[in-house]
Parts: sequence; structure tokens; C-alpha cells
Amino acid sequence: MLRGAEMQTLNDLLGESKIFLNREVLSPHYTPKKLVFREREINSIERAVAPALKGERGRNLFVYGKTGTGKTSCVNYVIEEIKNIPNTKVKISYINCRMYNSRFKILARITADHLPTYAKRGYGAVDLYERLRSWIEEDSKIFILALDEIDMVKDLDDLVYTMTRINSDIKAGGVAIIGISNKVSFKEELDPRSLSTLYETELVFPPYYATELYAIIKERAAFGFRKGVISDEILHFIAAQAAKEGGDARFSLKVLSKVGELGEERNLSTISMKEAQDASRVTEDDVVYELIGTLPEHQKLVLYSVALLTQSGGTYKKLTDGVDTYLFSGEVYNRYKSISESMKKQPKSERWYRKYLSELEMQGLIASFESGKGIRGHTKLVKLLCPAKKTRDIIEKDVFGMETEVE
Repeated sequence: MLRGAEMQTLNDLLGESKIFLNREVLSPHYTPKKLVFREREINSIERAVAPALKGERGRNLFVYGKTGTGKTSCVNYVIEEIKNIPNTKVKISYINCRMYNSRFKILARITADHLPTYAKRGYGAVDLYERLRSWIEEDSKIFILALDEIDMVKDLDDLVYTMTRINSDIKAGGVAIIGISNKVSFKEELDPRSLSTLYETELVFPPYYATELYAIIKERAAFGFRKGVISDEILHFIAAQAAKEGGDARFSLKVLSKVGELGEERNLSTISMKEAQDASRVTEDDVVYELIGTLPEHQKLVLYSVALLTQSGGTYKKLTDGVDTYLFSGEVYNRYKSISESMKKQPKSERWYRKYLSELEMQGLIASFESGKGIRGHTKLVKLLCPAKKTRDIIEKDVFGMETEVE
């Protein structure tokens, strides 16, 4: 079959790119040699771990902020700094808790990092604990445990108790924990003793401004693209779009990378605004899909209830200004309860429901506000900020299965 003139052959794909110079530097997972606009935050992390570098126990640190604010990059930056210090007794494990989401899995991963021959013997959590305790104490090591997406650990209270207990059980050495999360409210679920132990120091990462996002992607573009491929106008456009997404640097880098991919697919040598606009739309869809997929189950069910009511209305008349649909918070909760019960799950209390709304709002998936007088008294109104059908489809596929719908 003849190929169209616009299609690329395998040789084209394997040949030298007309667009990219170095794709790796455009990845959100790439840590540059210098992290701009995060000097204060890096210094705060360094101050927290500095005692460990002097042979003392470091301070536990909790780092939080919205997605794409540089939390993980800054922690990894400091970890690399520590690794480059000669003759230090500091040992580090960086663990993504989305993959290792229980105390046992994390203990096993730490053991695999530092005692690989022992890790394969099938020991239980207590045995792993004792071995790690002995390993730390034998030559007064200081162990730093960095837990990314710490809120994903199912038995976090048990994990915090286990790791901090080491400090009580050993005569020399110590453990310090760095927790990273974009969900501020999750800590309210912790036992007060775990909370007081874990949050010795807190560090909040603010969103990036549009000017900062522009500077970040301009520097990446200079090393990632060939000269003349992408213009300043497009970089400003991408930065502005990312600023609308809450100052998310990862979003801007994903758009930047997608722009290049579209340029290659279309066999271009320079990127136009059309590629930038198309890349922004595709990335926005991908980010929404990824974000919804990471929500805890009951938050998904609350969001699903908002999407259902936004599409179809309910017992009460919907409020609309001709453009947006506003829902009564109470009706959303009733729908959430009904869906949970139909799934044989215990609905969360109204107190937790309000926390879920706050979390969804922080993630940019909904907006909520008090109605003021005149609408059934003072009541909270809720508005969905992403497409209702897409939200519904994502959750139905993720929670209920592709063929299942809940009405």
C-alpha cells in the first residue's frame, strides 16, 4: 500500500530529528542542574537535613503544594547534593508511594535498596524492621527516607510509628522522614501521635507565576529544541496556559514536549501556534484524566455525583446563568450517599464530604461558594470545572468498569 506524502517511514523516524535536540530535558521528570525560582525552598530542605550530615538526627519534614510546583524536583535535587558529599554516613531511600503503598512494601523496598541479599528471603515486617534497625545502629548511620505522594500509603500511621520507633530503639544513628504530598487535608486522617511526630517542619510550595513558567520552559527549550524551531510567542502562550492551570510547571513541560511531537508527526521544521493550541488541548485532557485517576475512591464518587447532576439535574431545579450550572451541595451529598450504598460501601460523613469538596476544589476540578441569602437560606453551591461527560466516562471506566453505569 502506498504511503501518503505526509506520512513518515521508519527510516524517517529513526533519523535525526528536525525538531528535537535533546528530548530528555523537556521531560517533567528531568532535574536540571539549577532549579530556578525555588532557591528558598531548596534551602529550607537543606536546613532540615543538615544535622544528618553532621552525624545528628535530621528533622522530619513535610513538603506540600499543588501538582507541578517543584516539590519532588527540589527534594531530588537535595538528595543528589547529599550523594555527592564524600565520606558521609547518610543513607537515603527515595520511594514513590503510588507504587509502594503500604508499610510492608516500603520496608521491603528500603531493604532492597540497602541490603539486597537480605531482601529476597521472604521475611515479614517485624524481621525487616529488626534488620534495618541493626543496620542503622551498627555504624551510627543516619537514614533519610523520602516518601513521595506519602498520602497514598494505606497504613501511614503504622509506617510513621515503625520508622520513628527506630530512633527510640537504637543507641546511635537515626532516621529522618521527608514526606511529599499535594493533598494538604490528608494529614487530618492521621493519629495525633503520628501527626506530632511527622510534622516537625512544614514547607509549602507556592504555584509558579506565568513569568516564572516562561523562564523555566525557555531554558528547557534552549537545550531541548533545535535553533529556530520554537518562537518566544509560543513559549509565552504555553506559560500563560500553564498559569491558568494553577501555576503547574509539569503541565507547561508536557505541552512543550507535545508541541515537538506534533511538529515531528506533521513533518515540520518550525512550530506554529496551531501545534501549540493542539498540544495544550491534548495535554489538558491527559492531565484531567491523570488527576481524576489518582483521587481516592470516595473523592471519585463525589466528583462522579457532581458530573451526573451537572448533566441531568436532580430533585431540585438547577441554577444556571446561561453558561454554567450550579448545584446544591446537599443534593450532591445525597447522590454520593446513594451511589456508595448501591456499591455496598459505607458513605463518609458530611464532615468528610466537606473535606472532599475542599480537596477537589484545590485540585481545580470543582468550584464552590456560599449562595448568600435568598436561595434556601445559606447553602453551598458547587460547579464542575471540567467537562461533565469526560469526567463521567473516566470515573465509570476506572471505578465501575467500562460497561457499567450508575444512575
